Amino acid sequence: MRKLKIAGCAYALPQDGKIRFKDQTRYRLKDGQTILDLAEEAANSALESAGLNISDIDIIIAAMATPMQAIPCNAALIHERIAKSTDIPAMDINTSCTSFISALDVAAYMTDSGRYNRMLIISGDTASAALNPDQKESYELFSDAAAAFIVTSEEGDSGVLYAAQKTWSQGAHDTELRGGCGLMPAFKLTDENKKDYYFDMKGLRVLRLSTSKLPEFFRSGLEESGVTLDDISLIVPHQASKALGLMMPLLGIEKEKYIDRVKDFGNMISASVPFILCQAIQEKLVNRGDILMLIGTAAGLTCNMLILRY
Repeated sequence: MRKLKIAGCAYALPQDGKIRFKDQTRYRLKDGQTILDLAEEAANSALESAGLNISDIDIIIAAMATPMQAIPCNAALIHERIAKSTDIPAMDINTSCTSFISALDVAAYMTDSGRYNRMLIISGDTASAALNPDQKESYELFSDAAAAFIVTSEEGDSGVLYAAQKTWSQGAHDTELRGGCGLMPAFKLTDENKKDYYFDMKGLRVLRLSTSKLPEFFRSGLEESGVTLDDISLIVPHQASKALGLMMPLLGIEKEKYIDRVKDFGNMISASVPFILCQAIQEKLVNRGDILMLIGTAAGLTCNMLILRY
């Protein structure tokens, strides 16, 4: 086990940003709001919940799927908001929707080695910035949100028991935003190629690839970790889509074992897992010593799993 304790957490949603698509609730930033505002709010609230100040933090990790600007990294921009005039290191970790799970995995190695003792991990994305209103499936799925966690290397029984990631790049172009970066810079935008600057999701292809790969990934993860489903108190999956209710039974996971709040919040990209995990902690759905699983798929196609003792 790699020692890692969750010392505090918080999440933030856009003010006055609630919208509805039939029975589905989503949240979108309004004019004048940015994801930096949400990240700052979540980070400060997480610090407060842990009883710490920013000066107590050894490193800031932005575990986000989308860049706020091309350069510098997101973590540096967040650093400017909450840690300006300090020399706290800041870095990005990006595996798209599962960035938070990857960040926890990396953080556990750094705390366990003694490199850092107190770390701030922040996730969140502006999904609404590039949604195509003509692609109903994705336009009505995503929310803007942020979540932040304080993790420490305190002695005790808390830690990461197992983690794994696999990528199947035959799905690399099933979920993508082609324009705006190095291969298709922003200044290359024209009327003819403007669809390349919108988020594009081929949902059925993503689902087919996920259902063909995730069951074996899940099975082998349990086998390698030595943890059984009965050992796990709660599973927090990425809130990818309404298909979550189809995918989890395919893995043999009963409804009472996992959290599905897609109807209430939609897909919050990198914020999905930490947002729902923080809600579970605040609602006392988990207790110290419980074994939790974080799992999800991301663009790539990438799958992540992490089992931890809370």
